Amino acid sequence: MSDAPQPDSPELIELRKRIDACDRKIIKLIQERVLVAADIAKAKLAVDVDASFYRPEREAQVLRKVRQRNQLLREELSGLVSDDDMVRLMREIMSTSLAAEMPMTVAYLGPEGTYTQGAVLKHFGQAVNNVDVKTIADVFRVVEQGKAHFGVVPVENSTEGVITHTLDCFASSDLKVCGEVQLPINHQLLSHADGLTAVEKVYAHPQALAQCRDWLERYLPDAEVHTANSNAEAAIIASKNQSSAAIASDIAAKLYDIPILASGIEDERNNTTRFLIIGRDSYASSGEDKTTIMVSAPNKVGSLFELLKPLYDAGVDMSRIESRPSRQTNWEYVFFIDLIGHVDDPKVSKALASLESKSAYFKLIGSYPIGVL
Repeated sequence: MSDAPQPDSPELIELRKRIDACDRKIIKLIQERVLVAADIAKAKLAVDVDASFYRPEREAQVLRKVRQRNQLLREELSGLVSDDDMVRLMREIMSTSLAAEMPMTVAYLGPEGTYTQGAVLKHFGQAVNNVDVKTIADVFRVVEQGKAHFGVVPVENSTEGVITHTLDCFASSDLKVCGEVQLPINHQLLSHADGLTAVEKVYAHPQALAQCRDWLERYLPDAEVHTANSNAEAAIIASKNQSSAAIASDIAAKLYDIPILASGIEDERNNTTRFLIIGRDSYASSGEDKTTIMVSAPNKVGSLFELLKPLYDAGVDMSRIESRPSRQTNWEYVFFIDLIGHVDDPKVSKALASLESKSAYFKLIGSYPIGVL
C-alpha cells in the first residue's frame, strides 16, 4: 500500500481558494486602515503640533460598535467568532494603526512577565513600547516626567480588595485616570523542583500570596513564604534555585523558562484584577463612563452621609467607595469614590459641585470610559 498523500478533493481546493480570497481582502483593508490613520496624524499635526493621538473615548466607542456589529453578523451569518474575540482582534488592528500615527510608550510594574504587563497588552495591544519599572510609585513618576505617555497600575482585586499603594499615589499626584481594564488572574506555581514535596520556599507579590493562601496551606504547609515586588520578580528568583517556587503567570513561565508545577492555584475561580490607565490629560465623554474622585469629610457625626447626599439627590450611581488615612490628622480619612457617568454630564457635574462645597478636601482624579475588553 502506498503511503503517498491523497490528492485534495475539488471541494477542499475550492474552499482553500475562498480562504485565500478572504485573506487578500483582510490584508488590503488593514493596510488601507493604517494609511488612513497616518493621514489622520498629518491632519492633526497641521492644526496642533502637540495634538493627542491616543483618544480613549474614541477607541471605546469604536470597540463598542465592533461588538454590536459582530452580534448582528453572527446572527446573519451564523458566525463562529465571539464578540470578545472580535473585539480583541480589532484591538490589535487599532494598536497597529495608532503606531502608524505615533509610537506610544506605556509604563508598567515590572519586570517583564507581570500581570500588569498583561493588562497593558490587553488595553493597548502589541504595538506599544513597554517600559517596566520597579514599583507602582515609579509608574506614576515615569509618566509625570514625560518618559512614558501612559502608565498602567493595579487598583483592586475581586477577592483581596483595593491596592492601597495605588490609592496613596493618587493622593500625591496630578495624573488623571483615563481608562480601565479588567484581567482574569490565573496563578501558576513555577519551579524547577522535582515535585511539591521538594519545594522549600515560595516567592510572590503579597496580593498573589493572599489570593492563594488556602492552596498554599493545603499543599505546601511547610514551605517558607517570601514576598517579592512582583510575581515576575518572584519567577526570576525561582529560576535560580531548584528548591524555590514562584506564584506567577504562564507568560512568566515561558519567559523565564520555568516549568509549571501546578496550575490554577488561586483560591477563587473568578479571581480578577482591575487596572487603571493613568496619563497627564483629561478626555471627553465616550457615552459610557466612570468618574473617580477623592474627598474628605469634616470629622463630625453624619459628615459622610452629608457628603454623599448630593449623589443620591442627583441620581448619580456610586459603584465603589474606599477609605484611606488622611496622613494629616489621626483618625481622619479620605474617600476614593467611583461614580457612573462623566464629569461633563450635567447631573454628575451638578452633584460634584454640591459635594465639593460640603467636603474638607476634593480632588477629581479622572473621567474615563468603562472598560470594553
